Amino acid sequence: MPTRILPAVGDADAVRSVTTLLSQLPDAEPVAPVVDSTQLIDTLARLAAESVDELPEVVIVHERIGPVPALELIREVALRFPAVGVILVTSDASPGLFQAAMDYGARGLVALPLSYEELASRVQAVAQWSVGVRRHLGAGGDVFTGVGGTVVTVSGAKGGVGTTLTAIQLALAAQASGRSTALVDMDLQTGDIASYLDVQFRRSVVDLAAITDISPRVLADAVFRHDTGLALLLAPAEGERGEDVTDRAARQIVSALRSRYEVVVIDCGAQLGGAGAAAVEMADRALLITTPDVVAVRGAKRAVRMWDRLQIRKAEETTVVVNRHSRATEIQPPLIQKITGTAVAATVVPANFKELQSVVDAGRIHELENKSSVKQALWGLAGELGLVKAADGGHKAGRGPVGFRRRRES
Repeated sequence: MPTRILPAVGDADAVRSVTTLLSQLPDAEPVAPVVDSTQLIDTLARLAAESVDELPEVVIVHERIGPVPALELIREVALRFPAVGVILVTSDASPGLFQAAMDYGARGLVALPLSYEELASRVQAVAQWSVGVRRHLGAGGDVFTGVGGTVVTVSGAKGGVGTTLTAIQLALAAQASGRSTALVDMDLQTGDIASYLDVQFRRSVVDLAAITDISPRVLADAVFRHDTGLALLLAPAEGERGEDVTDRAARQIVSALRSRYEVVVIDCGAQLGGAGAAAVEMADRALLITTPDVVAVRGAKRAVRMWDRLQIRKAEETTVVVNRHSRATEIQPPLIQKITGTAVAATVVPANFKELQSVVDAGRIHELENKSSVKQALWGLAGELGLVKAADGGHKAGRGPVGFRRRRES
């Protein structure tokens, strides 16, 4: 049986070198290379959705792949697709990097410049390991093999536009439809999810920041199980501790959550830090919340441009959600779409704070009445984003699901 090999190489010269050598390997079946980390994860996710047998046995990751660093990318592949063996191609073949690559989940390392003998030996060994893992999975081993849950980030164009309310209601809608759902407060200094849901819990996302291998038990210890069924991973009570959550830690935390929950909703707040940027970059759908006023729309445009400059997210991969919408406002969704260059959610959230005031003040936002127009809109948005199970429908109000491929948030 031929060995399917997927190269992830961003540099054009390196692509030619790698593909030429791979084509010479016996029983090798190289597939078209992918040029960045996003394309690699998307490709593997699509294949895994069909069957674990559709996945390539070997993935070759070049050290200069981007935008996610090579070692972080290897960790995500190892967590989400454990039946795939990963080989790192690098100019630094030192024992230190070799050990780091193994710790992150690589099954082998090949030094640059590439040699036929070394590459052939590594590919053969990793392919045999991958085949063995798949046999184990076929025998009914309890190993996670799925594509992973859907990650949705919710960011604000500025403070006070309804980011946290949107994140909570999206998570509640997904949970109510029967999907296991985690709600994460990545607004590390000023996060308010605990206040909105009347929760007091000692552990927070910071407790996972220093852990390099987040096991299911470790994750369960850090998560608070709310009465609604939501799994809550809260921001620290002391805002200054949020600095402990680096972009690397955020990637590990998001990957661990994705492997355990069908839906992961992350409140990133209105301030962009390293952890929030990593979450937005990894998200399947990235939502940006704005209100229909000049200041907020300018903030949305500024955020979209910054994400693009920092290579976190392209404008066309971002979805703007309009909160506190009214037909009387001069700024309407089509104009916001034109200004920001993003997609705009078909579902808009009406301006009706009177419905919210009592539950917000009581810290019981999860008890918002079903007849609330705001709740109906937000649960309708969850349906539009595909976060609720179609059979259950989540909430009958609001617009129906729309076939969005990858990004959205509220």
